[in-house]
Amino acid sequence: MKKTIVTHSGKFHADDVFSVATLMHLYPDAQLIRTRDAALIAQADIVVDVGQEYDAQAGRFDHHQRGGAGARDNGIPYSSFGLVWRYYGLAVCQGNPLLADKLDANLVAVIDAIDCGYGMSGNEQGVSLSHTIGLLNPTWQEADNFDDCFGQAVQFATTILMRFIANATAQLDAYQEVVVAIEQAEEASIVVLDKYIPWKQAVHEHGQQVLYVVYPSPAQQWMIQAVPVAPDSFDNKQSLPLAWAGLSGAELQQATGVNDAGFCHNNRFIAGAASFAGAMKMAKLACQN
Repeated sequence: MKKTIVTHSGKFHADDVFSVATLMHLYPDAQLIRTRDAALIAQADIVVDVGQEYDAQAGRFDHHQRGGAGARDNGIPYSSFGLVWRYYGLAVCQGNPLLADKLDANLVAVIDAIDCGYGMSGNEQGVSLSHTIGLLNPTWQEADNFDDCFGQAVQFATTILMRFIANATAQLDAYQEVVVAIEQAEEASIVVLDKYIPWKQAVHEHGQQVLYVVYPSPAQQWMIQAVPVAPDSFDNKQSLPLAWAGLSGAELQQATGVNDAGFCHNNRFIAGAASFAGAMKMAKLACQN
């Protein structure tokens, strides 16, 4: 039977927009009603961000009632999006709890925090995703067509949600591939990837002895990159040799003895060679430095 989803009418925010986007992804043939009519709310299968009730089993996902609707262990309160994701997120992520948790941390909790004013001083600047959703409301100078604008906002939010899922999936898949590459490395200090994928987090957590990562680049050369001391650090465990800094072409080939060496960055965190053999030779030389 086709489900009926109700959210409030009038001005919308990121929490109700993303809640509906999540639900419509799961129930694409559902009927959406925007109202504050208590009778229509009572008859709905799922109610979001209105109704003064939180009962996931009954399909009620509001957080405006006295006392709110609870908070995460880190203190961030749940808005309607967080409540919907808490109940339906695993299904959206096809049963993958790591993916659902990653989306919660990187998208859902951020929207919840902004909607609930958690940790905000009132002096925040810049454009957030929540602010962007808010911009889709009609201004006082435009026609009062909130429902049409809400539909556009849900389409936008659906695109963003799907891109968050795609990117988070890619990160989790890359993590596993890098762990396998670390386990299969011929030398503990050098990890070889057959394509570029995000590698820093996995190497940081599973490759304590890894100093360099070798991978192909779209520029048809092989790269040697130094492993940072932390995924977001600019300091390397062991930088490439000082004698290579800023060299390229013939000068670098003479300094390394590698006949297809291409360049070495002046900050000694990355270098390149035309062939895999050349890149590996440079990586081994760097390890000995």
